Amino acid sequence: MLMCPNLFVKDAYWLQPNELKTPSKIGDRPTSDVVVRLRTQDGRDDWLYCHSHILVEESKYFADRLSDSWPTCQILDSRNCVEVYCEEPDLDSHVNVLRLFYVVADGLMTEICHGVKNALGILRVAVKLGCPRVIAVCVDYLEAVPWEEAEEEEILNTIPGMGSNTELVLARLQPVNPTAVMKIFLAALQFATSSPPSPLNDLKNTAQEQLEYMLTEDDDAPLLTADEKIKLEVMRCVQNLFDRFKSLVESLLCDLQESISDPGKMQSLHSCLTDLLWACQILGKLEINRDFVCSWTELSVKVLTIVQQKDAENEILKTKLKVLEVTTKVLEAVGYGVVVLPTVKRLHMVKLWLPFVRTVKPLVDSVMETEDDITLKVDGDIWQSLESAFVAIILTLPSVDQADILTEWFENQQIWYPDLTEAFEVWCYRSKVAKRRLTTLGEEHNMAKAV
Repeated sequence: MLMCPNLFVKDAYWLQPNELKTPSKIGDRPTSDVVVRLRTQDGRDDWLYCHSHILVEESKYFADRLSDSWPTCQILDSRNCVEVYCEEPDLDSHVNVLRLFYVVADGLMTEICHGVKNALGILRVAVKLGCPRVIAVCVDYLEAVPWEEAEEEEILNTIPGMGSNTELVLARLQPVNPTAVMKIFLAALQFATSSPPSPLNDLKNTAQEQLEYMLTEDDDAPLLTADEKIKLEVMRCVQNLFDRFKSLVESLLCDLQESISDPGKMQSLHSCLTDLLWACQILGKLEINRDFVCSWTELSVKVLTIVQQKDAENEILKTKLKVLEVTTKVLEAVGYGVVVLPTVKRLHMVKLWLPFVRTVKPLVDSVMETEDDITLKVDGDIWQSLESAFVAIILTLPSVDQADILTEWFENQQIWYPDLTEAFEVWCYRSKVAKRRLTTLGEEHNMAKAV
């Protein structure tokens, strides 16, 4: 006679029909008529005393195995034995599924599904053994509880292919329809370009970050493909934002010295500039930054008038840095032909901002050497970006204007930054060959006319 190893016995039970006062318990040897033998390739062999009427009711697999058409061996007091082969990591899940067969109330069943990983293991076995009630409980549990990112990946690797009765679990991971995406984008956009009370600034920053993320193409496609309606709404909201900034600049100019010494007004100016820098990113992604570039170009003189003041030096320097970041985006758009401006405006931008950049960089460098103020730190790439943008714009100007700018550069004490060497080299080459090129073109033109 075969001897059984210690069985996995818990208090799960099933009330037998017409015997409500005599519950059946898993592992109850005297009342059992079936032994479920769980076996793994690693040699683990667990025997569980069960009851055929419960197995047949709860599982299609056991219903087939215990039917007259399926031969079974009998061991231990003429009990039927059903062998189930499984992988070692799934053995505990098989035991839990058998325990769940004996739980009458679904609410008690979900308590056994504690943890997403455990519930997924039970679900895999329940699908394999054809257990609709256990499947339903696992689906309800997984659909209702929060998931960690790693758990989401496991769910995506497990649920698909299990059938329509498990698809409810994936509802929160399904792509949202474009209409819903557009609605939340526009709602977040209006909030991100508004002026909420200061306690909501963190929420506003989050809205700005997520709006930019929605439009970013990284490993995945952008969440939102902007159509004309979205672009027009973005332009409208950014224009409202710029109008508030312009009004603040005008207000500061009315009584300049008093305004500059007012920390509240300077903080408002800094906040607006931060929003405008974010707006530059959004407009650039949507390729609709022309109006912004033109507006900034028109307002540049007034902005510089404010930030070139010497009072409240540290606060002003922080604002100067923010002005510098916005200006960099504008100059890059102009220098690389993203936004086409006439010659007079391109020349105006170079002559206006070049002296400002020359004075700000040494100030920032000196402060960063002596102070550990994180708000004054700036991305080192911005200096290279500014230098490249200036060179690009200068090389689009008439040669006589280039000569004036380069002459002033050589005579300036701050010749080391921005370094206009590339512009100087190109100007020298173009100037040297210009006469020959024009002469050659003239001769070719005359020959063509003679023919």
